[in-house]
Amino acid sequence: MRIQISHHTRYEYDRTVQFNPHLLYMRPRENPLLTVDSFSFTFSPEATIQWMRDDFDNLPASAQFFLQSDLLEIRSDCTVTTTDLPPFDFLVRDYARAFPFEYEPLHRFNLGIYLEPPDEETQSVVKRWIQENFPSQPSDTVSWIFALNQALYQNLSYKRRDEAGIQTSIQTLQQGGGSCRDYAVALIDCARTLGIAARFVSGYLHDPLVDGNASGDMHAWAEIFLPGAGWRGIDPTNGIFCQNAYVPVAHAVVAESVNPIQGSFQSRTPAFAKLRNDVRVRSR
Repeated sequence: MRIQISHHTRYEYDRTVQFNPHLLYMRPRENPLLTVDSFSFTFSPEATIQWMRDDFDNLPASAQFFLQSDLLEIRSDCTVTTTDLPPFDFLVRDYARAFPFEYEPLHRFNLGIYLEPPDEETQSVVKRWIQENFPSQPSDTVSWIFALNQALYQNLSYKRRDEAGIQTSIQTLQQGGGSCRDYAVALIDCARTLGIAARFVSGYLHDPLVDGNASGDMHAWAEIFLPGAGWRGIDPTNGIFCQNAYVPVAHAVVAESVNPIQGSFQSRTPAFAKLRNDVRVRSR
């Protein structure tokens, strides 16, 4: 499938300011199942770009601005091609086919930061929530992960949140819902509490039901590591394993690390900004 993505962010300030360098996580990550056919940035005021590799081998762009302005516009346009494969087209190593399992020593070493459990209070809330909402747990590992994902999907209510920040898993589970990024963090904490390596993913999702009028925001989901299968995308907001409609941009241990636009400005007097964001994802 060919997917066209337009991401336009506009900051309007009440006075002229000087922009510090911005870090932009907006270019999709290429892999054997996803090819970036074209990608471009448009800036106002003008900026120079330097590409870099971050801690997790993502490809953010560093934007340097030299002109002051009361307006900052950042737009990315790209087209990607994704390969359509069944989401369960993978094999798990024999030792990990039944849940729970222990990662072999080399995996435990390599995956250490993705296995680190949350604080004790979060673990306690997670375990209690799982006991109450996920009582019949399959013994097969893949079935167990799918059922956990379904438990979150069925027991939480999606709530679009335009304000910055991410809820804690305690807030999401106790309040009964949140945004896609809140769902993803809750799933990650559930997985790590029970010994499954997990990481946060930021990207885009093509929804054929709104194709042609797709205006919204970036999407977030999680990836879990299965021995023999590697990192597999799983989306608790929609209750499914990820397939070719998902376009990952960046992954990290902590969700805040891969916010799409990270930057600041300088002003001699306090300045206030109005934010407008428009994301459109269509098939071609």
